[in-house]
Amino acid sequence: QVQLVESGGGLVQAGDSLRLSCVASVRTFSNYALAWFRQAPGKEREFVAAINWSGSNTEYTDSVKDRFTISRDYAKNTVYLQMNSLKPEDTAIYYCAADSLFPSLGSCSIDEYDSWGQGTQVTVSS
Repeated sequence: QVQLVESGGGLVQAGDSLRLSCVASVRTFSNYALAWFRQAPGKEREFVAAINWSGSNTEYTDSVKDRFTISRDYAKNTVYLQMNSLKPEDTAIYYCAADSLFPSLGSCSIDEYDSWGQGTQVTVSS
């Protein structure tokens, strides 16, 4: 399994931006697809964005398209989630996840991911 450590969460106002980071402790970073999920209070964990091993394929849930961007830095073993135009409904704990079985995909399915970080809280006030 991969050790994943998220950072970058915080309290912001609606319309602000945040960048989340997730550092993966792995020997070969390109062996994994990576994703961000989020979980709001009282709700199930949901898919936000994913990126495949090469960065050639990205996926987003509809509610964040044109506002969020996922990217990865191979030199730093880090995946990022740039979040712009934040809304109160984006408030959640954001989790980083790694998929070692199908790294070429960048899946939106929570079941594909076999390693998870501890999460970072994002709170957006109105």
